[in-house]
Amino acid sequence: MANKWVLGARPRTLAAAIAPVVVATAYAGNLWQPLPAALALLVSLSLQIGVNFANDYSDGIRGTDDSRIGPIRLTASGLASAKSVKNAAFISFFFAAIAGLALALQTSWWLIAVGALAIAAAWGYTGGSSPYGYKGLGEISVFLFFGIVATVGSFYVQTEKITLMSFIVAIPMGALSCAILTVNNIRDLDKDKVAGKRTFAVRVGDSKARRIYVSLLILAHIAAVATFIPATLLTLIAAPLTFTLSKLVLSQASGASLIPALSRTGKLQLLFATLFAIALAIQ
Repeated sequence: MANKWVLGARPRTLAAAIAPVVVATAYAGNLWQPLPAALALLVSLSLQIGVNFANDYSDGIRGTDDSRIGPIRLTASGLASAKSVKNAAFISFFFAAIAGLALALQTSWWLIAVGALAIAAAWGYTGGSSPYGYKGLGEISVFLFFGIVATVGSFYVQTEKITLMSFIVAIPMGALSCAILTVNNIRDLDKDKVAGKRTFAVRVGDSKARRIYVSLLILAHIAAVATFIPATLLTLIAAPLTFTLSKLVLSQASGASLIPALSRTGKLQLLFATLFAIALAIQ
């Protein structure tokens, strides 16, 4: 399968990496810098791809993915050796580290510490002897690193400033990234429970996890409007898709029936980020 590595990188999840950089760059306004923005995007994408390969490897060798629904798993399916998938994760983290080092050289050395924490969090989600993703802490990490850190960090490397507003505009990005992970875990809830993977969805239960997913989508809209920038009302253009996805997830669709919800939540994040970025750019 020539494109197995593309499939293994899980392209449908990459919206979570692109969206915060786009929003942060728009918020930077006339202070935005092309090279730092590009490097921030490379860091974000490399980390997302790295964590996808790391999860494939770690879940594969634990047997968690043996009967998984959804995107192809290279390790569990035997399409690639566990060692090669692990190497793909490390190569992705290497690119993230190099791009991050370049950003640190241009701005501040403390970015190296932030980058190291991000890579450790990406690996520790399902890797190591005590993966926090198996303890229901995945959503917290996603909110912090693909929401707050990715957005505020991308804004900082372009402006060398951190503002309260940069944290506020990060909230929708974190909420929507969490929603992607939540619907993924709702889809896999029964399989994860059997495998002993106590994701947040497993810990709180199916019904509550579905309500939390909807709450995350709503939070994104509320946080955007809470910036008190009139143009952010543009994000309400995404409300019909939010409503459709909420209806689908609350309908008790399960297993393979939830696969479309994952890709459409990614599309929602990209649409929302585009509208939000336009609003921030024209404020």
